Amino acid sequence: MPTPIAIKPHHFVDILTEVGAGRTSFEPHPYGHAVHTVATALLRDPDATVRIELGADDICAPCVHNVDGVCVDTIDTSFRPDAPESKREWNLLIDERWCERIGVEQGDVMSARELCGRIRGGMRHAPDIYREMPADGTSERMVKLETGARQYLDG
Repeated sequence: MPTPIAIKPHHFVDILTEVGAGRTSFEPHPYGHAVHTVATALLRDPDATVRIELGADDICAPCVHNVDGVCVDTIDTSFRPDAPESKREWNLLIDERWCERIGVEQGDVMSARELCGRIRGGMRHAPDIYREMPADGTSERMVKLETGARQYLDG
């Protein structure tokens, strides 16, 4: 069995959301992270095996902000004052909420298709998952996520 793709739930959500927004390819990013290679692999094979990761995943591994497995990047929280300023803390908060809502935890292994189905089923919890974000942005994001998940599952 091939090595599972280690992925944070929010990274998979982000990929599906981009697909739902009409994105058909992913390019390398100046940070050096591997979203382009991981997204390409997942989009090519919905039956690829994934492993839930709450720390640094396969996207994070080559990123310039990944220092010894810890994200040292910061985020602008001016529009969400209740959110942590540390990108690592913010992402962990979002990932833990997704895990709780879709019934997965660190280390769980499944197909990307199954993970997509779970995310699609848990989308009704999006306002709570992203409660620090403005509601209109979350609503728009969920429309794109639903579209991307449907395209992914229906191939």
